[in-house]
Amino acid sequence: MTLKLYAALACGLMLAAQAVHAEVKTEFVAYKQDDATLRGFLAYDTTATGKRPGVLIMHQYFGLTPFEQGVAKKLAQMGYVAFAADIYGTKVRPKNPKEATAAMMPFVKDRALWRARGQAALAVLLANKNVDPARVAVIGYCFGGGSALELDRAGAPVLATVVFHGILATPNPADAKNIKGHILALQGGDDPVVPQKDVDAFEAEMRDAHVDWQMVQYGGARHAYTLPSAGNNPASPVAYNPEADRRSWLAMQDFLNEYLK
Repeated sequence: MTLKLYAALACGLMLAAQAVHAEVKTEFVAYKQDDATLRGFLAYDTTATGKRPGVLIMHQYFGLTPFEQGVAKKLAQMGYVAFAADIYGTKVRPKNPKEATAAMMPFVKDRALWRARGQAALAVLLANKNVDPARVAVIGYCFGGGSALELDRAGAPVLATVVFHGILATPNPADAKNIKGHILALQGGDDPVVPQKDVDAFEAEMRDAHVDWQMVQYGGARHAYTLPSAGNNPASPVAYNPEADRRSWLAMQDFLNEYLK
């Protein structure tokens, strides 16, 4: 057995052992942004010692749901302290797409409020005793992708950002000069909700601000391709795509490993 093969095998066994012995604790955490009461979801491995990287999760337009809670648990099993934000607040719980769109639009129209809600969630994560504040990432889905990018554009101390089929457009592209970390955008190649003109504008925004960014587009993937709740009709504007979901999760893992571990 070569030295490289032995090292790879040993590393794989070590990671597998960590996953087997991980004991993930979860809890809801109440916090505030001005007068708004928010309720996020925290997950971490109680068997880990010392400070570790933190990941902030930004929800899609239905708000904080079991999907984001599941993502937090998976990240905790991987060794991160994960906190799923609540951008809407406890009084807003959309029940259908119409209500979800109505819940999202006040933030899209008021970028200062959108950023403030993201900053409030980030403060909760940074204050956690288990988190290394120098190794923090944010990931987001759909509306949450926009939430993550707005946090970056506000100059938040985020080392790595991963956007899944996210809202890319901004009325203030010059704010990209405030971005401190690295960005990975994982978009559907056939996403009518985030059209190519938005992709082109985002790329220009990143280039003009000299941001370290990457973009991956998955062929055949529609908007919300990571969400099983989006259904499986490939002709719909939104549709779950298991291949794009799997590939994007792997891409996220590699990206976070590069910058946080």
